[in-house]
Amino acid sequence: QVQLVESGGGLVQFGGSLRLSCAASGTTFSDYYMGWYRQAPGKQRELVAIITSRGSTNYGDSVKGRFTVSRDNAKNTMYLQMNSLKPEDTAVYYCTYNFKYWGQGTQVTVSS
Repeated sequence: QVQLVESGGGLVQFGGSLRLSCAASGTTFSDYYMGWYRQAPGKQRELVAIITSRGSTNYGDSVKGRFTVSRDNAKNTMYLQMNSLKPEDTAVYYCTYNFKYWGQGTQVTVSS
């Protein structure tokens, strides 16, 4: 049974930074894509970033240049470094493993 647990969310001021973590268990972590998505109230879930098993990355347009996704296969953990945060980044952030398994989400709130 694959389990994903996100952590690191919270309240931060405009322009601040946060680092999210997604710890995986019950799987060979290094085999597949991992990704971050987010969902704000009243909006559809949108792509934030994905990272392949080899470390290639892709980002949503709204976070390019501000967010960085990485993974540590030895620790079965994926990270999202978020810099220059804006109020529009406020959302619940979810991690996904192979787009099949999802975490419970962690709330990120950016105050203006």
